[in-house]
Amino acid sequence: MTQKGFKRLTGLFMLAALPLAVTSAFAEDAKHVTKPEAAYQAGGSPLAGEEMHQNINPKAPPMTKVEFEKGKQIYFERCAGCHGVLRKGATGKPLTTDKTLANGTDYLKVFIKYGSPAGMPNWGTSGELTDEQVDLMARYIQQEPPTPPEYSLADIEKTRKEIIPVSKRPTKKMNNYNIDNIFSVTLRDSGEVALIDGDSKKIINIVKTGYAVHISRISASGRYLYVIGRDARINLIDLWMEKPDNVAEIKVGLEARSVETSKFKGWEDKIAVAGTYWPPQYVIMDGDTLKPKKVVSTRGMTVDNEYHPEPRVASIVASHYKPEFVINAKESGKIMMVDYSDLSNLKTTTLDAAKFLHDGGFDSTGRYFLVAANASNKIAVVDTKEDKLAALVDVGKIPHPGRGANFNHPKFGPVWATSHLGAEDITLIGTDPVKHKANAWKVVEVVKGQGGGSLFIKTHPKSKNLWVDTPLNPDAKNSQTIAVYDINNLGKGYQTLPIAEWAGLGDGAKRVVQPEYNKAGDEVWFSVWSAKDKQSAIVVVDDKTRKLKAVIKDPKLITPTGKFNVHNTQHDIY
Repeated sequence: MTQKGFKRLTGLFMLAALPLAVTSAFAEDAKHVTKPEAAYQAGGSPLAGEEMHQNINPKAPPMTKVEFEKGKQIYFERCAGCHGVLRKGATGKPLTTDKTLANGTDYLKVFIKYGSPAGMPNWGTSGELTDEQVDLMARYIQQEPPTPPEYSLADIEKTRKEIIPVSKRPTKKMNNYNIDNIFSVTLRDSGEVALIDGDSKKIINIVKTGYAVHISRISASGRYLYVIGRDARINLIDLWMEKPDNVAEIKVGLEARSVETSKFKGWEDKIAVAGTYWPPQYVIMDGDTLKPKKVVSTRGMTVDNEYHPEPRVASIVASHYKPEFVINAKESGKIMMVDYSDLSNLKTTTLDAAKFLHDGGFDSTGRYFLVAANASNKIAVVDTKEDKLAALVDVGKIPHPGRGANFNHPKFGPVWATSHLGAEDITLIGTDPVKHKANAWKVVEVVKGQGGGSLFIKTHPKSKNLWVDTPLNPDAKNSQTIAVYDINNLGKGYQTLPIAEWAGLGDGAKRVVQPEYNKAGDEVWFSVWSAKDKQSAIVVVDDKTRKLKAVIKDPKLITPTGKFNVHNTQHDIY
């Protein structure tokens, strides 16, 4: 037996020997946790560097101030994504002191080092944490959790910078760029976005933003680009400028994932909204200045009628049928239809969906919004015209569609597709309740892909291809390639394209992530994402021939991940 195998076996024997009462404090029904799932859930949090109140429990094992700060850093880098900022549980189990103190340091060290079948990663045996760090964390989670500061409307306003006032901005387009075909590319680890001309494949500008920009959104007019970093910093970029750049910025909290702008007729470009992970709330702002107008907390009851102090706002979309935002609270499973037409008398219709809401997209008509409740393995379907939940659809393990993919299936009619983090499935859901009523809001077909670890799936109305990435798959031959299907012959299976190989890079992870079409729908762009100190690239593929068309390389393209074409993002084309 190898040394690695012996350590794993020893860990399992140690876990098996633990008292049942102790084990049950954390474990639910046993389930296999894939490496992609662990990598996804254990993402870092920008709160690691924030000043917090330290209230050490007198019953807890001793820690120096230096040790406590190290523990806080590790917790927000490794654990907050699963267990929540306040350790009251999110997609992971609660780690509150009533549980951790009862278990004690020795048990917690084993649990942290070896993991558990119920979902805890093996932080020690995987090499992620040293034995000293495991001991540190076992003592840290027996202290009272440090509480991050709240963020009031006044606090938010203090951070706002109107870099170029509205009165001094262009009154017409001042450049010759084909704005509709500009790509906003997240440079994750440099705290920037690259604006790339989709026609020439040249970088227009590298714009300073928040850390690890999660999404880019386009105003209804197509003029303004909104980007939000995980550190809750929003940057407003004016695409009309001679050289598109920041004109305003604001920090709406300490950690965030979502931003959107008003799209209903008569409200174009007038309102913006951002949702935060901490504090758990959303902020409504003026669209052109980012001046905050309203802050609304999401704390409250879950769909299971239990109080949750930290329901993080995961995604927001703008309705095309009403002056409303569709705001999704992750841990509570609540979907809020927020009417922005009268901010002094805010009206909200709240829908009960399923817990752990994440991201999603509209069907091809723009009426129905399909959002993944990822840890519940469901897709919630929202009728934005009637403000009702149309369906809850059971799908594979941890659906992660991005915006999903809409196309006409030769047998089942209009469908919307999602891939999964925890399964190789590509799941197709019927979306036409009029002409294909029997198929509406049902899984009509499941296609097998390369494996789990998928983050994005994409097609285009002018394309016959369906592209599925697997950047978090542990096998490099999957994470460095892309699977592509003929939507008219899904049963034929997928073709694998060697995107990372085509990039012509040196060593590095070279994970291939997020297919994104150009405006014309005849090119697909892929990020080849390596570490900050390694070379990365953008690979452009001809959609019709599936052949390499171009490779965009530049030392300034540091860890490119998400890409957002202006036209497709503006018009919800996916």
